[in-house]
Amino acid sequence: MVRKQLSHVDSSGKLRMVDVSRKRATRRSAQASCEVLTDAEIPSPGTATHALDVLHAARIAGIQAAKQTANLIPLCHPLSLDDIQVDITRNSRGVSIQSMVVTVHHTGVEMEALTACAVAALSVVSSLHDIDPSARIEDLVLLRKTGGKSGDWGRLVDTPE
Repeated sequence: MVRKQLSHVDSSGKLRMVDVSRKRATRRSAQASCEVLTDAEIPSPGTATHALDVLHAARIAGIQAAKQTANLIPLCHPLSLDDIQVDITRNSRGVSIQSMVVTVHHTGVEMEALTACAVAALSVVSSLHDIDPSARIEDLVLLRKTGGKSGDWGRLVDTPE
């Protein structure tokens, strides 16, 4: 079995930022998802809860977080993002969150897509804290990515029946 080395660790074991300057700038995208599980009733979009649309606030939080990923994740490259989509839908268990991020750059946007989902989910949990302190975030995963030297990758996703 070929053993891969961590990308942010050099041969002497020191942390380093990956040099992407020799890579070709190409269109790259990534999609991620997670769920917030709660027993509380999630307000419908447009329903005021303390004068705040919980899902709209979470969506904006996710978009803002994607743009700030390099400030949150050590050794992550600051990127110019060309598109950020965060979709939040209610379901019988709480909410499902999906993000999609696009750039034309030397490196991918997987961390930005994951960060968008994570922070959107945290925003929902924060809004629910008083009515359901047991609300939790589960299944934060990268669903797919496109572009770059390693090409396209996708996760097989089980769809609930």
